[in-house]
Amino acid sequence: MRSSMFSRRRVRAGAAITAAALCGTLLAACGGEQDDASGADGKPVTLTFWGWAKGTREVVADFNASHPDIRIKFEEIPSGNAGGYAKIANAVKAGNAPDVFNIEYPQLPDFVSQGAVQDISGLVDDSLRGTYLPQASELTSLGGRTWALPLDIAPQAFFYRKDLFRKADITVPRTWEEFRKAAEKLKAAQPKTRIATFFPDDPSTFEAMAWQNGARWFTAEDDAWKVDLTAPETGKAADYWQKLIDDDLVQVQPSFSQQWTASLQKGETAGYLGASWGGGVLKANLGSAPGMDGNWAVAPMPTWNGEPASGMLGGTTFAVSKDSKKAEAAIEFATWATTTPEGMKARIDSGTSSSYPAATALLPVAKKAFDTAFYGGQDIYGVYAEAAKSIKPGWTWGPAMGVTNGSLKDSFGKVAGRTGTIGDALTTAQQATLDEFENRGLKVAP
Repeated sequence: MRSSMFSRRRVRAGAAITAAALCGTLLAACGGEQDDASGADGKPVTLTFWGWAKGTREVVADFNASHPDIRIKFEEIPSGNAGGYAKIANAVKAGNAPDVFNIEYPQLPDFVSQGAVQDISGLVDDSLRGTYLPQASELTSLGGRTWALPLDIAPQAFFYRKDLFRKADITVPRTWEEFRKAAEKLKAAQPKTRIATFFPDDPSTFEAMAWQNGARWFTAEDDAWKVDLTAPETGKAADYWQKLIDDDLVQVQPSFSQQWTASLQKGETAGYLGASWGGGVLKANLGSAPGMDGNWAVAPMPTWNGEPASGMLGGTTFAVSKDSKKAEAAIEFATWATTTPEGMKARIDSGTSSSYPAATALLPVAKKAFDTAFYGGQDIYGVYAEAAKSIKPGWTWGPAMGVTNGSLKDSFGKVAGRTGTIGDALTTAQQATLDEFENRGLKVAP
């Protein structure tokens, strides 16, 4: 299956942040303990674990059943952008954080810079590191140290209703120009239906669009950071989406909300611009609704020139909190969850997860375990694999994404209310990010 993967040469998602930029200026984040509660009293080591990824509860149950020496106490928390990260950050500050928690790639540098996670380099040898796709390892290796274990990667994909497209005589768009024409044609044929949704509460979807177009919001240069949220590559995506919104060609609804789900169920939204994990989300949310089974399909994300290109939308890791004394047991659990057929099968068998595994050997396991009847039997993992090969190189996540995304989310609310623009939101977020860098004592390159 390795031939279907994208190569190290083609994708470097920017995690090779210089040690000076990360550890010399980002507080005191480069310590980290690696003690472990060994269970020497004969009792199993008990780990607390917080997460929200689909299929996690099943993974924990299977791990507990097969590992008598380690007991996982799992608490499902809201997704990161819906309050999960705030909950974790508050727990870290209060000194009662879980031993291990899920965190997406974009937020990992922020948690590292705040000293919230442990340096686990001493517990991750070359053999384990080599199990994962190189770019996944790079996204979790900051400043020459390892801070988390990767679960999945998340190339972009376009999910669409085959029946609604046929009814409007629309072919699947390959370019963004074709996507707009398809949106116009769909609205004309079915006035209440829109081709996709702009999520004002979730900046990560727009960030993936900018990434796909070759934008680079953050660049580490020696001991300084360059910040650029308003370059032409981002501006092109912003102008495009602003025009779709202004012309009422897309829905503007909160991500994964009841409003959004109802719109899909009623056929008022005919597509979803998401990522590999979105296949499970749609199936879980819509699988029991009439007329859905077999009518959805997955296509490559439209691109500007018709050539394959993708950003990455999310992607999850396992990190060990700074105060945990059970890092060794936490890594044993995270390793099992991310690298074993049993761990991946438990997640995908839940029927709610379509994760694209960061561990290359597990792709056949995921593909076999995910029931694609909802997608008419389509080989959706084949689409994901091709998208993964086209992820644009050069993207780096900044060390204050909580502030960056918080500002974007606030301003995107004005976009939804037609009192602001995406361009305005990017300008505001750039300034908010620079202000936060100054507050943290981070050097900014001119």
